Amino acid sequence: MSDKAQESNPGIPEPLVLPNVKKVVAILSGKGGVGKSTTTALLACEFARRNFKVGILDADVTGPSIPKLFGISKKLEVKDDKLQPGTSRLGVKVISLNLLLPSEDDPVIWRGPMLSKVIKEFWEQVDWGELDYLFIDLPPGTSDVLITVFQSIPVDGAIVVTTPQDLASLIVRKSMKMVKRVKNGKLFGIVENMSYFVCPDNQKEYYIFGASKVEKIALEYGIEVLAKVPIDPVMVQMADEGKIEDYSKEIFSHLKI
Repeated sequence: MSDKAQESNPGIPEPLVLPNVKKVVAILSGKGGVGKSTTTALLACEFARRNFKVGILDADVTGPSIPKLFGISKKLEVKDDKLQPGTSRLGVKVISLNLLLPSEDDPVIWRGPMLSKVIKEFWEQVDWGELDYLFIDLPPGTSDVLITVFQSIPVDGAIVVTTPQDLASLIVRKSMKMVKRVKNGKLFGIVENMSYFVCPDNQKEYYIFGASKVEKIALEYGIEVLAKVPIDPVMVQMADEGKIEDYSKEIFSHLKI
């Protein structure tokens, strides 16, 4: 089946629109380990500090990490047949399978159809309340979950995360092409994570993973470079301790989406 045929397939229903959720932003990358979850968390924190009502749908069902970043561990409850999200200190609403499992280190060994079903339920069966922004943290790759998100949820646009390595850039291009092929697919821009390291002794920038390539990629696809995120041990420590909201560097303070 051609890409165009897939886009116009009459068997695919229109996504369910939740009028109380104003804008949905997907965070993705074809490669794992580039920092999608951290980027999602930092974006949510930034917009929450601006007094927007923010939520995160953790769609990385088999490797969820959003609750850990925010230090949320309380199991989710059901009220009036709706799943109630966890809430961070800044008021970010979080839905993640890790908040439903008996233990956060329990593995999720599911096939594609079950993963897709859970994603749809996270969108349709959750009491999101009023949200200005819902950020969706996607798993790596361009397979079932990503397709389900773009077919079942009215995504307004995507932010792609990469790192300076050639391999990461190559795989990220696959994700960008995929987004452009889905119905109404739009790219808000690209974030380069682990872009450089600032030495605390001399304040010089060191490009540990090689020279930045993000401007070249952005130019190639006609999108904006949203941020170059440095390697920061302080950020890593706060993420590990569930205190990502305490990270004070304004990486996305200029961002408008």
